[in-house]
Amino acid sequence: MNCPLAHVEEIFATANGAVYQCSRKNCYWLEFQHTTTAFRISDFFSFKKRIDAINLASMIDDASRRSDFEIVMPFRTERCFLLSVQDVLALREILAGAKFMIELNSEVKKILRKDCLLAQ
Repeated sequence: MNCPLAHVEEIFATANGAVYQCSRKNCYWLEFQHTTTAFRISDFFSFKKRIDAINLASMIDDASRRSDFEIVMPFRTERCFLLSVQDVLALREILAGAKFMIELNSEVKKILRKDCLLAQ
C-alpha cells in the first residue's frame, strides 16, 4: 500500500485479491494481480461498471487470439489491466463483494442514525 500513515480497512477479500478503504486519502485500494491500485470513490464504481460490461461470451466464442484477453485502463490511474476470462471473473467477484459491503455499511449507518435520533 502507498498510504503508510492511513487507517486502511479491508472491505472485501478473496484468494484472488481484495479491496481496502483508505481514510487518509478517501479512496479505495484494489489489490489484484500482485499490484495495488488506488481509485477515487466515483472512479472505483465506474471501473466496476466497466468490468461488468466485458462480454465474456464473445471472449469465449471468438477463436482469434485477440479475444483471449481484455485490456482495461482505469480512469485516473497509471495501471493497465490485461485480463483473461478467469481474471475478469475473479475481478468481478472482488468488485461485487466490495460494492455489497460498501452498500451494507451505508445502510447500517443509516439505521443506526435513525435509532439514535428516535432515542433522543
